[in-house]
Amino acid sequence: MARTYDLIIRGGTCVTHKKIGEADIAVNAGRVAAVGDLSQAHADRILSARGLHVLPGVIDTQVHFREPGLGHKEDLATGSLAAVMGGVTAVFEMPNTNPPTINEKRLKDKLARARGRMWCDHAFYVGACPDNVEELKHLEGLPGCCGVKMFMGASTGSLLVSDDETVFKVLQSGRRRIAVHSEDQVRLQARLGKRIEGDPASHPVWRDVKSALLATERLLKLAAKAGRPVHVLHVTTGEEIDLLSRFQDIATVEVTPQHLTLYAPDCYQRLGTYAQMNPPIRDKTQLDALWMGVWEGVVNVIGSDHAPHTLEEKDEKYPDSPSGMPGVQTLLPLMLTHAAAGKLDLSRLVELTSVNAIKIFGLRTKGAIEVDKDADFTIVDLKAHWRIDKSWLKSKCKWSPFDGMEISGKPVMTIIRGHPVMRDGEIKGEPGGRPLKFK
Repeated sequence: MARTYDLIIRGGTCVTHKKIGEADIAVNAGRVAAVGDLSQAHADRILSARGLHVLPGVIDTQVHFREPGLGHKEDLATGSLAAVMGGVTAVFEMPNTNPPTINEKRLKDKLARARGRMWCDHAFYVGACPDNVEELKHLEGLPGCCGVKMFMGASTGSLLVSDDETVFKVLQSGRRRIAVHSEDQVRLQARLGKRIEGDPASHPVWRDVKSALLATERLLKLAAKAGRPVHVLHVTTGEEIDLLSRFQDIATVEVTPQHLTLYAPDCYQRLGTYAQMNPPIRDKTQLDALWMGVWEGVVNVIGSDHAPHTLEEKDEKYPDSPSGMPGVQTLLPLMLTHAAAGKLDLSRLVELTSVNAIKIFGLRTKGAIEVDKDADFTIVDLKAHWRIDKSWLKSKCKWSPFDGMEISGKPVMTIIRGHPVMRDGEIKGEPGGRPLKFK
């Protein structure tokens, strides 16, 4: 007698980091129950994925959803809605909110705010600061925490750990991999005069290559001394890629789709302050070096660094304009477009958007199309050719630096624990995101 399942996804091309091939996927109780030829099986619900590619659910390991305190820019509900519209099934949210997430009470507050409001699964970073170093070992082990985030250079918010003594204390304060914003604060302060009023193209002159490289050099030396693994966020320079290639035993690397797509001076001429982010968009030589890091396996993760601000805020004159841009909804469309252009294959894309996040952060049940894993899938139409339009965007800020860009490949279905939450551009059901679980 043929077995009956809760859900069968039929006829799709399954993409893993090891192989690509047509297979049916069966789901029971939110977990993958079988993969293969299930033509004789029955299910309460059957979804056809013929002509489509089924990826493990995309995980965005760096988003800023701005809640609490900055809800006029974004909140947990709208940010996660943008995520699932873009094919993202889980996010790691950053601590530089107002107030910042630096203790157990504030972490629990975020988890409570997320309950019944977030569309995707989620975890939250706790921020390192000089006042909570002794607590970090405890905080990183709390349910719903994806780890510790440390800012070596000032960005949005008040969190900052800039001196080597405190950086080393943070690195000694636990065992899980620490995510780091790596810019040298002393150099940034010394170069404030490099900013030109009204000229956002001076942003990468101020926050120059050396400011990033100096901080990363310091970080790697201290991490090796402490024996603590680190995850270097939004790397922007070829110099760092070269350095990090020699420290893969202790450091993993994130690059954003923005830094793989935009380059100076073109982006500042077209977008002005809407291209302003930290670390900054740099020139074409640096973009090409980042792609070399992707091809050579130095880059481990693609994270969006989704960091929205309102139109009114971004329209302020540089340098009063805030740094950051939305990106969680456009992460996968941009990377699919790069794949269509031959810059990476689908198996490498899956490594960068799900598989490696599992390895780096120790997620228990995510990141693979395998029996007993969570039934999280991002289903894409590689034949879709379309243009990003404001009407498609779900972020509260309602803009994207990629508005009007021609895209090849589109997320058409987002399935989380067996429940379709987005299908053909329509949101389904109610918010049901849950906290992520780690090893």
